[in-house]
Amino acid sequence: MKSAKSKQHLTLLVLRDAQHAVKQIHISKPLLIAVPTAAILCLSGLIVSMQVHSSQVISKMEHEITSKTIANLQMELTVNNREEAILRLKNEIVNLSSEADDMKSKMQRVSELEDELQKFIKKHDISMLPESTEVHTDPLSLDASSHVGGEFIAVHQSEVLDLTQETKDDFELMRKLLDTMENHIPNTLEKAKETQEMISGTPDAWPTVSKVLTSSFGYRTDPFTGKAAFHAGIDIGGQTGDPIYAAGAGQVLSAEESGARGLYIVIQHPEGLQTSYMHMSHLKVSPGDLVSKGEIIGEMGSTGRSTGAHLHFQVIKQDEVVNPLPYID
Repeated sequence: MKSAKSKQHLTLLVLRDAQHAVKQIHISKPLLIAVPTAAILCLSGLIVSMQVHSSQVISKMEHEITSKTIANLQMELTVNNREEAILRLKNEIVNLSSEADDMKSKMQRVSELEDELQKFIKKHDISMLPESTEVHTDPLSLDASSHVGGEFIAVHQSEVLDLTQETKDDFELMRKLLDTMENHIPNTLEKAKETQEMISGTPDAWPTVSKVLTSSFGYRTDPFTGKAAFHAGIDIGGQTGDPIYAAGAGQVLSAEESGARGLYIVIQHPEGLQTSYMHMSHLKVSPGDLVSKGEIIGEMGSTGRSTGAHLHFQVIKQDEVVNPLPYID
């Protein structure tokens, strides 16, 4: 019995020093096993709880890092988009400025053409527009070559702002120029049209004040012989001294007198056309003179083979007489 009990206990001897007696402590085996086991379990539980807490902290940190990373990526994307937008805006401003220069150059060309029209009108003695209506702009230039190049020079923000203001000013100037041209160019074009009509070589203007046709083109009874004869022009009746006008612009080939024609004039026009004016009482031009359409070249009369004051007017095309009425009617 004693032997069995001693097997279930352990004896610990505690010796402090030589002056003290030895103390004996009896500990049962289950208790000796239970205490370390409990300590190990406590430590294990502590370690497990620490691991769980660490996992939670790490997971939370990973979540925050992920969120911040996404936010940073979104911010970088926004920044990149803004930079791209700013870059596109800069390029558009530069292109717009170039287009403004191009437009100004074209408008300047239109203004120059209007000046040329005005000179054209003035040269031919047609009333000009008042000086206050003339369009004046500063000289502009543009290299329209399609082959371009050069080194790259970056455009800074301040330069873009300056360029934007310049472009705005350019378009304001163009708006004013367009308003001025809109008001003035129609008048200039009308005057130019009148001038073109005046200097046109086509003999389509009626040559006298009177519109009384006394004899037509073609076959008729001759007023002197009473026989059938071919009349190579038309006769327009009037008063002696009435003005005779050039039917078209051209150069005077003849300005003289003959037995049948009396005082007469022949004018050379473009496209192989000639006009003849006969039986005049007075000549106001000489051979070689350049005349404009509607210019007074002489006075009506009854010289030569004539029965009374009238103008014999005829048109010659490629050396053949033709009916003048389709030209001047």
